[in-house]
Amino acid sequence: MDYIDMHVHSTASDGTYTPTEVAALAQNAGLKAFALTDHDTVSGIKEVMSIDTPLEIIPGIELSAGYKNGDIHILGYYINPDCKTLTEATDFMVNERIWRNKKMADNLAAAGIDISVEQLYADNPDAVLTRAHFANHLLKHGYVKDKAEAFKKYLGEDTPYYVLRKYLSPEECINIIRDAGGYAVLAHPFQYKLPADELNALIKRLKDAGLFGLEALYSTYTKQEEDIALSLAHRYSLAVTGGSDFHGSNKPDIWIGKGLGNLAVPYEFLEQFKLPPQ
Repeated sequence: MDYIDMHVHSTASDGTYTPTEVAALAQNAGLKAFALTDHDTVSGIKEVMSIDTPLEIIPGIELSAGYKNGDIHILGYYINPDCKTLTEATDFMVNERIWRNKKMADNLAAAGIDISVEQLYADNPDAVLTRAHFANHLLKHGYVKDKAEAFKKYLGEDTPYYVLRKYLSPEECINIIRDAGGYAVLAHPFQYKLPADELNALIKRLKDAGLFGLEALYSTYTKQEEDIALSLAHRYSLAVTGGSDFHGSNKPDIWIGKGLGNLAVPYEFLEQFKLPPQ
């Protein structure tokens, strides 16, 4: 059977391999296809799509959408990276990240931590800075023993240093992906730690807005979560997708195509995307 990975990040956002290196890793892993889905940016797509490779490469994105006091993530597949609606949205999102990153760096600096947004950009040129880059900095400079501690003490939503940025709504993100000719999929639904009734209500809301699929196979899912996700996809007539959420050394236990070791996303999943988006 041929396998794929529909959730992969590069240095265009918070991964540690360039788009070209990611493609080489995917080929070495024996995959037949993969999707580059960087956070709120399409800046890596032209590079990866220009590579001479037998791989089928899916141009994608992972958009952050506001939900309650945080965010959820909407994956977009087979997007046109030059779509004006999409590029305007990513410009907005990147600018919001820039503002939020400056405020969070200032908050941490005021608490006595040696950090500035200028340092972060110097260490991560051309990347869309995320909290993962903050965590790397805190770890490198000895403020925490691991990245989990960085989020618990300094970067999590319940810490005094966190800054909430403005988000587009889930419906806006779905419409943007559809305007770009793509398919919208809810990423890792169990990452949001929602009660079952709330998760059902969210999926129904997104389905009504044009959601195409649900990420039902994912690196960290338990067997029970996978079964529930597959059931939810069936209940709401959603396509089933799967991916590792590969970030390179920023998530060192997760490998492209394999996740934590037992992920296997069949190529047949892509057959659901051969018809025009509904």
